[in-house]
Amino acid sequence: MLFLGVMGVVLGGRLGYCLFYKPGYYLTHPLEILAVWQGGMSFHGGMLGVLASQFWFVRSRQRPWLQVMDFVAPCVPLGLAAGRVGNFINGELWGRFSSPDLPWGMVFRNSGSMLPRHPSQVYQFLLEGLLLFVLLWLYARQPRKTGQVSGAFLVGYGVFRFIAEFFRAPDDFLGILALGMSMGQWLCVPMIVGGAGLWWWASQRAASAPAARA
Repeated sequence: MLFLGVMGVVLGGRLGYCLFYKPGYYLTHPLEILAVWQGGMSFHGGMLGVLASQFWFVRSRQRPWLQVMDFVAPCVPLGLAAGRVGNFINGELWGRFSSPDLPWGMVFRNSGSMLPRHPSQVYQFLLEGLLLFVLLWLYARQPRKTGQVSGAFLVGYGVFRFIAEFFRAPDDFLGILALGMSMGQWLCVPMIVGGAGLWWWASQRAASAPAARA
């Protein structure tokens, strides 16, 4: 299961970046999709890759898919937190320009500017990583309907990533899109809606299920 999850992250993350962020370029340069050393990964694509790989896993093991996803979901934020630490150490995915008097404003030399910026990697580490992990762990400790923990993860990550995007510098080749939102924020919208729908569906499905006879 772990091996398939890692493969889903890598393949889905790469394909998601190519399709979501630079579809025109990679359609005309398809062989460069394989050039992973040039960088370019997408969390949302990685998430879809994991979902696909785990769907294959549960089908081969004859396990309920949502039950497995509920088991995996509370562990994901720790992996995300580790990834944001790596982004911070590498000085990549930096934030937008901050006020010069912001105490924790930082200069990222790789950004090509010596002006202070928000350390958005740290914001995402705290929100999508530690805070989401604590909230999901506490939520999953109590008995929940099948699918509710997965729905809570989708909503939680989507909301926290949406907030963090206000401080994270958008990609130079995309900039700010419609309604003043970044690509990351637009990708979070269906994630939040889908998570809320899954949580509601799980609640209604469980409530409408016939009671077992004694």
